[in-house]
Amino acid sequence: MKFIWVLVLMVCYNGVCLNGVTTNVTTRPPFVNIGALLSFNTTIGKVAKVAIQAAVDDVNSDPSVLGGTKLRLHMQDTNQSGFLGIVESLKFMETDTVAIIGPQSSVTAHVISFVANELQVPLLSYSSTDPTLSSLQFPYFIMTSRNDLYQMAAIAEIVEYYGWREVIAIYGDDDYGRNGIAALSDKLAERRCKISFKAPLSPTATRQEITDLLVEVALTESRILVVHTFYSWGPVVFSVAQYLGMMGPGYVWIATNWLSTLLETDSLSSDALDDIQGVLTLRMYTPNSELKRKFISRWSYLTRGTTGYGLNPIGLSTYGLYAYDTVWLLARAINAFLDQGGNISFSSESRLAKLRGGSLHLDAMTIFNGGELLRKNILQVNMTGVTGQLKFNPDGNLINPAYEVINVIGNGIRKIGYWTNYSGLSVVPPETLYSKPPNRSSSSQNLYSVLWPGQTAQKPRGWVFPNNGRHLRIGVPNRVSFRDFVSQVPGTDMFTGYCIDVFTAAISLLPYAVPYKLIPFGDGINNPSGNELVRLITAGVYDAAIGDIAIITNRTRVADFTQPYIESGLVVVAPVKKMNSSAWSFLKPFTRQMWGVTALFFIIVGAVVWILEHRLNDDFRGPPRRQLITILWFSFSTWFFAHRENTISTLGRFVLLIWLFVVLIINSSYTASLTSILTVQQLTSPIKGIDSLISSKDPIGYQQGSFTGDYLVNELGIHKSRLVSLKMPEDFAKALKDGPHKGGVAAVVDERAYVELFLSNQCEFSIVGREFTKNGWGFAFPKDSPFAVDLSTAILTLSENGDLQRIHDKWLMRSACSSQGAKLDVDRLDLRSFWGLYLMCGIACLLALFIYFLKMVRQFSRHSSSELDSAGRSSTSARLQTFLSFVDEKEQEVKRRSKRRQLEMASNRNESMDNYSSKRRHIESPPYGSPQAGNEA
Repeated sequence: MKFIWVLVLMVCYNGVCLNGVTTNVTTRPPFVNIGALLSFNTTIGKVAKVAIQAAVDDVNSDPSVLGGTKLRLHMQDTNQSGFLGIVESLKFMETDTVAIIGPQSSVTAHVISFVANELQVPLLSYSSTDPTLSSLQFPYFIMTSRNDLYQMAAIAEIVEYYGWREVIAIYGDDDYGRNGIAALSDKLAERRCKISFKAPLSPTATRQEITDLLVEVALTESRILVVHTFYSWGPVVFSVAQYLGMMGPGYVWIATNWLSTLLETDSLSSDALDDIQGVLTLRMYTPNSELKRKFISRWSYLTRGTTGYGLNPIGLSTYGLYAYDTVWLLARAINAFLDQGGNISFSSESRLAKLRGGSLHLDAMTIFNGGELLRKNILQVNMTGVTGQLKFNPDGNLINPAYEVINVIGNGIRKIGYWTNYSGLSVVPPETLYSKPPNRSSSSQNLYSVLWPGQTAQKPRGWVFPNNGRHLRIGVPNRVSFRDFVSQVPGTDMFTGYCIDVFTAAISLLPYAVPYKLIPFGDGINNPSGNELVRLITAGVYDAAIGDIAIITNRTRVADFTQPYIESGLVVVAPVKKMNSSAWSFLKPFTRQMWGVTALFFIIVGAVVWILEHRLNDDFRGPPRRQLITILWFSFSTWFFAHRENTISTLGRFVLLIWLFVVLIINSSYTASLTSILTVQQLTSPIKGIDSLISSKDPIGYQQGSFTGDYLVNELGIHKSRLVSLKMPEDFAKALKDGPHKGGVAAVVDERAYVELFLSNQCEFSIVGREFTKNGWGFAFPKDSPFAVDLSTAILTLSENGDLQRIHDKWLMRSACSSQGAKLDVDRLDLRSFWGLYLMCGIACLLALFIYFLKMVRQFSRHSSSELDSAGRSSTSARLQTFLSFVDEKEQEVKRRSKRRQLEMASNRNESMDNYSSKRRHIESPPYGSPQAGNEA
């Protein structure tokens, strides 16, 4: 008994008696006060009010949820006023409220969150989805529905999926609208898209203000419009857009989930539905479950007497489902809080004591002592509600964000797919995707077909040329040289040339009108810099640039280019002189190495054939001098296929067949090359190409204003002091004629298009070496400009129908001078072109010799081993000498000797047998006169 009392005293000391005040921690409070801030006269507020009250009733009717404790709910109407929302929230802080559901507006949530942080009262909002509210700045604000950050990510992926690049954002100019559009801008930037125009509206915008704004929007380029606002003036935007003709073909309207909420909760009039035909909108995804079906079936009973817009029965939206789950989530957290010994107590804020006595009674607000513990328990809840699984990730957002993509058609909506943060766009329900590995590949992104505004199923292009009276400002280089490409007509604003004709022809193929103005770039004295012209596009001075603009890496980093309309790489131009034929021209087709290897193989093949034929063929036998002459004659006569000697052995014929094939190829190549050398005029130059130019120390010329100078210095490492800037084609010719020793240049490096035009009337110069870069000319536009894509398509059309070639022939076709058909230096044939043939022939020779050697060894062991044994010559040198003699001997002699030896051996064997028989008979017969003989007689 004493032991029991000791245990009681210990429990009292450790858990119950605190600072002399006795509190029974096992006793739960009968009630827990919670608050709710709603706008009763809004669609979301009406739905949430019913859902929250239903959830509180369900919690209080189930004693197992809070262990007998009940929730005491206090609702306050903010009447769509941020100011009243703040006032009502402050009232809650005076009534021992442990948590507040709401506020409904993100604008109000920003202000109240500061108060909640100080008084440690958690705010659980199902509708304030501003992305900035989930930051570390507001730890006591808990978002119990989907963060708008994910909604903006879904919109950005839809824009990317359809291949659009720019959108226009129409939004309410408040915290909710601005922060949502800022999140959209970030998500678009991740996909190389952007918001080209922001159209903010006052939260209390009038129809006239909306009309003025949409008129401004209609004059812009993009036709992808994102509307992010509340339902209050959202329908008015579409009504005005319908009036202005902005709901027709070519437009794309994407509304955030305010529109899907409006469609779920209210029955819109036929006129209102007509205004939103073809619009895409998003809806927070909630998986189907038994809990959800039961709650939906109760909704009509719960909303008796509650009407929405137009006095129609109010429908259940996803906000209502999340409001219902928010109460249950809070109840689970409060239960865990009480199970952990949490004490619902409040203390005064010392800083507010100074305000005691004021008419506002701010000193009555108290700090919830258990606020931090309750907040942690809220974030640790893991439950399944009517919206699915409710669990927070480390960032404080609900896991598995997902949206339905909806297309407004007729009197209802059509679901065209889903978006999840897990796998992007899909037509498969999200819960199916979660069981598979995430797949973000472009091929896996999919949506069903859409009926766009204007009742069209064809995907809109997404942009038009802006109809705002402003012309496209196009920079054109005012060239001094090579004016066949582009030049300004003196005294006018007109330009002519090859590049201009290509541009005007491409523009004429576009399906829309493009008002533009060509603006000269350059002083008309020096050739302008192409790099600077492209840079001015990024600076906004020009909207585009046309002309002889080379597409190079540095320029593509700051601008977009069309499809190249002419190919033009860098080449080297140098002086050339005529090369006369000599008495030794017949040796020029092959290099020295080629001649040497060919001659060596003639001898090798002759020797191999001699070895293979020597024992069988009388043509390959005789005195050593004759045999050497036979080898040389046979091998070299195969060049002309004039060899007299016949091959008898199979291996010899095999080697000769391979060699004759090699000779045929070499002979044909030699004949073709020699013909070219003797019939085509040959030119020579000390500069062989860019490599020899780099290795020399001579000056190099380049065209003024071209990128060539920078390329030679930065890419090829040529010192800048070696470069000479040249302006006119005449300067090219003079510098090349003078040469490096008379103040000129050794060669000029320039783009092929310029060089071909220059060489059309300069016969003493030519392109040496090969083109060492590959690029082309195109028209430049700002980054991600859709105009560049359409113009590229037009250029391809010009190329396919032959117009591009006709324009080229008009401006750039010149009669070539007589030396243009000449050949620069001699294209000598080297070993690299024939090493495969020689390798094949060498392998054939080695294989034949190997087989022949095995055959000889076998015959030698069969025919000569007995001779060596009988002669007593068993040493290695003796056997080797005998083997060489055997190989040199004619095969018929070997066979004849072998046959004779076999006959001799048979004869000797017979004689031995006869001698043996006679001796045996002599032994067996008795001597004459012996008794045995007498007896026998």
